[in-house]
Amino acid sequence: MTGTQPLVSVVIPNYNYGRALELCLRGALDQTYQPMEIILVDDCSTDDSVAVAEALGVRVVSTGVNSGVAVTRNTGAAHAGGEIIVFVDSDVAMEPDAVANAVAMLRADARIGAVCGTYDAEPLIRDSLIEEYRCLHQYYWLAEHEGRIGTVHTAILAMPAEVFAEIGPFNPRLRHTEDGDYAARLCRRYEVHSSSRVRGRHDHDDTWRVVLRKVFHRTRLHIPLYVRRRDLPGGIATGPRAGASIAALLALLAVPLVLLGPLWLLLPAALAAGSLLADRDLYVFVLRRRGAGFTAYFCLVHFLVNAVIALGAGAGVLQWLVSGRFRRLYDRGEPVVAVRPTGAAA
Repeated sequence: MTGTQPLVSVVIPNYNYGRALELCLRGALDQTYQPMEIILVDDCSTDDSVAVAEALGVRVVSTGVNSGVAVTRNTGAAHAGGEIIVFVDSDVAMEPDAVANAVAMLRADARIGAVCGTYDAEPLIRDSLIEEYRCLHQYYWLAEHEGRIGTVHTAILAMPAEVFAEIGPFNPRLRHTEDGDYAARLCRRYEVHSSSRVRGRHDHDDTWRVVLRKVFHRTRLHIPLYVRRRDLPGGIATGPRAGASIAALLALLAVPLVLLGPLWLLLPAALAAGSLLADRDLYVFVLRRRGAGFTAYFCLVHFLVNAVIALGAGAGVLQWLVSGRFRRLYDRGEPVVAVRPTGAAA
């Protein structure tokens, strides 16, 4: 990079996030960093997303056909003219200094191939208690693993355009777990760092149905990747947290044993206690921040989420055993959009 400030391309993939999009775009427009361009890549939304972006004077690019977030990000990168690309999800509003801090980190150390942002402890749009749970949970585990990490968080992801060209595009075949696949490729060549100095507010999922469904399917779909890597990447996916999830599911499955006699209650109680104790530091954090009432609710939700994680992992293992297609889920397909060569005109 030159001594002058490099042009940054903020790429915002979007599909039907019109309700949060204006806050996201205003966060990008209010950045202290210059020079910067903003590109909204719309994946054929059926809501008012495009109108929202155009009203704010933001450049809009369309994927042409609904293709998923991997293709949407790749399309944005292909149209980006900057030396640094900052991917920002359309339900995240960055703090004003987020881009400046990310650029500073990338320019300070050539070993860093990407900088990942973190979430604020408060949601972008406050809708429900389950959203409050998601917000505090993700804030905690992102803050807990600040520094070098073994994965990528794509909600805010800054990287040099030349690194993106070297690693290649997001796998266009993946609609849900493209970040895990990309992390495996990126971390083999570069360091990836997470920083609370690169922060945004996130409009988290706000219904039980969406949260539990997303947790189940994301866990299931990660199984072929974990088998291929032969490890867990850290962050939210660690050995102790996997143990907490397994204990929660076994506790629920053991409840019917109570019909054999009251002493059998000890088994599910012990398993539940083990699951809760594995995340005791998380619960202490929530207690200090929100008080006893909300912490009780948080513990209940997190226990159920842990059980669903274990259920998703079990389903993924079974699917991996019986389906060759599932085992090949992370094989690379041909990209559906060309990636702009470094230095080429947008």
